[in-house]
Amino acid sequence: MTVRIDHLVTSGTFALDGGEWEVDNNVWIVGDDTEAIVIDAAHDAAAIEAALGGRTLRAIVCTHAHNDHIDAAPALADATGAPILLHPADLPLWLQTHPERTPDGPLADGQEITVAGTTLKVLHTPGHAPGCVCLYAPELGTVFTGDTLFQGGPGATGRSFSSFPTIIDSIRDRLLTLPGDTKVRTGHGDPTTIGAEAPQLDDWIKRGH
Repeated sequence: MTVRIDHLVTSGTFALDGGEWEVDNNVWIVGDDTEAIVIDAAHDAAAIEAALGGRTLRAIVCTHAHNDHIDAAPALADATGAPILLHPADLPLWLQTHPERTPDGPLADGQEITVAGTTLKVLHTPGHAPGCVCLYAPELGTVFTGDTLFQGGPGATGRSFSSFPTIIDSIRDRLLTLPGDTKVRTGHGDPTTIGAEAPQLDDWIKRGH
């Protein structure tokens, strides 16, 4: 069966450092008609489960542990039996949202996750948060970047656990080295491509974006 990427937008609240913001999150489902993984279980476990359409959920992969990307993960895991995977460097952030429940397994740089015959490679891309990861699927010509890279610039770095120089290094060394036609599927907002974003790197650095 042919692997496909399904896209769901869920809405809720992002909370960090005493502030709260209403946000729309992209939830990505990668799989075929029988099995799938979910990238970032945001806000609405029931809606994500419905979008799975009865497929076996192999894993809930967290690009990072800001609450708006993980708030629905435990409920989705309980409903489906799928393990929650998170880079260990983001465990302190995770525990701010889910102090009574830890992830089921780690993510590590270079790790490969296979679903429906397609492999996604974990790229550790700290900066927006210490445990941020992107998932590169060369067979699909796609990288799922969470909040590391957006259309028009890097993810925010003005809050706790973040670093602008670190996110720039991550984007330069781990993402902009991918083929230019690689589609960038982000944690919020519209997709872009590596080729569209690469020429802007120097401007981002000058602006301290």
